[in-house]
Amino acid sequence: MADAIPAHEVDSDFYLPADRFFPENRRTALTYDDVTLATLHTEILPKDSQIDTRLAEGLHLNIPLVSADMDTVTEARMAIAMALNGGLGLIHYNMPEKEQLSEVSRVKNHVHGLIQDPIRVHPEQHIGDVLELIEKKRFSFSTFPVVDAAGTLLGLLPGHVVKPRYAHRKVSEALTPRAQVRTISERELGSDPIARADRFFTEHLGIHKLLVVDDQDRLKGLFTLSDIERITQETGAALKPARDSQFRLLCGAAISTVRRKDGSIDRDRVLGHVGALIERGIDCVAVSTAHGHSKGVGEVVRMIRDAFPALPIIAGNVTSAAGVEFLASSGANVIKVGQGPGSICTTRVVAGVGIPQLTALYVTSKAAAACGVTLLADGGITKSGDIVKALTLAQGVICGGLFAGCPEAPGQIVEINGKLYKQYRGMGSHAAMKAGSAARYGHSIDNTRKAAAEGIEALKEVAASIDSVVAQLIGGIQSGMGYLGAANLAHLRRRARYIRVSPAGQKEASPHDVIEVKTPGNAQDKG
Repeated sequence: MADAIPAHEVDSDFYLPADRFFPENRRTALTYDDVTLATLHTEILPKDSQIDTRLAEGLHLNIPLVSADMDTVTEARMAIAMALNGGLGLIHYNMPEKEQLSEVSRVKNHVHGLIQDPIRVHPEQHIGDVLELIEKKRFSFSTFPVVDAAGTLLGLLPGHVVKPRYAHRKVSEALTPRAQVRTISERELGSDPIARADRFFTEHLGIHKLLVVDDQDRLKGLFTLSDIERITQETGAALKPARDSQFRLLCGAAISTVRRKDGSIDRDRVLGHVGALIERGIDCVAVSTAHGHSKGVGEVVRMIRDAFPALPIIAGNVTSAAGVEFLASSGANVIKVGQGPGSICTTRVVAGVGIPQLTALYVTSKAAAACGVTLLADGGITKSGDIVKALTLAQGVICGGLFAGCPEAPGQIVEINGKLYKQYRGMGSHAAMKAGSAARYGHSIDNTRKAAAEGIEALKEVAASIDSVVAQLIGGIQSGMGYLGAANLAHLRRRARYIRVSPAGQKEASPHDVIEVKTPGNAQDKG
């Protein structure tokens, strides 16, 4: 194995393992761009490196990536996309509790390839109404299921009749009647719905849509031939989805340290909501605050652990060994590390606190190993190389800005000078705190005007899909592992050797002295 190749004595003097490097640099707090990793002899190809990670008992991911619990990053659509790629999405809590439960249900009940809530029309509508809907929503399709008020399937409105010349005609006049529409019962889908739908399309020449109904003939979903072909043509090397023991996609949810008017934790409300999340199938909860080393966070983690002993709990955020010990002793399994490194976070500017990420990760990793908990590096990730460096000390990373421009993120899209951007804001921004995240920063929603914002509102240029972005990031992670001869993430943590980089070295590391015409997908802008 590669470990059997001894290091040259000169290399050993310059390129140091974590337990030598960080203590020698203890007077300076370091982040990702301050450091580079030294390469080592390798016997593996990057594509063969294993990137799965175990965060807690019952919480195993196939990739070490988690989407941030931010209201412009993760709702059901993002969580579904993350889980399908092998990661995890943490659904934010800037919404009514019932709505968060609904978002979790959408993830846990998701069937890959099945459109569970297809756009539908009603028989009394006019074709003109449908044309307006297509124009308003910019749909790329024009065939719609037709249902009555109870959701019972009445037929299918084919695309060839959805034309301006028929605008005055009612949908009921133009639909293909129910008796002529091919459907399949939910019960017939079995354990492999994709294979069943694929077989149907193979057996029925010329049919491009398959409607799914329940025993009362109510519309429950829709398969399209194009979706099924795309899924079945995915290569065998594609990332495996992250699933629970019942083959459902993994999903996490953030919860707030809800307080009563007298300042005490609202125990009944917290435990009631967590219990409802568990009923929906949640795989972990994240007690997310800006300062995790606090009495309130410890109380909430402890009460959840006492009530639900088997539930994986993520808690944070901290940047100290004492913070890790505190949360671990309270019952947390996974600790979020990061205070102020995010591109839209201003905690360090406003409050004057926070530790640059690599130093924070090293310090917390020592306590985490002693306490038997794992770490998630939260914030400051701008490119795949940062993730490789973070994974030398942590078991996973949380990404916000890298995913905020993806179509799966819930941010609003705006057009400026011909370019499309998505809304992205820090959870400490005035707008986010007013929407519900004030407790995360120790404020009440009613008093946000007087609170100092610890985040900004910004825009991210619209990016490619999560599938594409994650593929680029995973490629970079595996490339880094290949350079270090690391067969898996545990191996990466053992083999990492660090050295400081000068400002000139940082400049040298990026494209320079050229006119760049195309930016690689794994080298994101730092905005």
